[in-house]
Amino acid sequence: MNVRIKAYLSDHDLTIYTVAKRGGYGYTTIHKSFNKSQSEATSLNLRDLDALAKSLDLSMWEVLKELEENYFE
Repeated sequence: MNVRIKAYLSDHDLTIYTVAKRGGYGYTTIHKSFNKSQSEATSLNLRDLDALAKSLDLSMWEVLKELEENYFE
C-alpha cells in the first residue's frame, strides 16, 4: 500500500520545505523520506506524521486518519 504524499501536500498547500521548517526537522531528512520509493516495508514513519501534524496544527492521529481515508493506494 502506497501513500500519495505529494497529493496530500498539494491538497493542503504545503511544500516539503514548509513541512520540514514547521515540523522542526531538516529539509534533507523530510525530502528524502517523501521522495523515496515506497514498498510494503517503507511507508510513512512517525517522524513524517509528526512533521505533517505540526505543519497543519493537527494531531498525528488526525493526519493518519485523513491519509488512510483519502491517500492510500
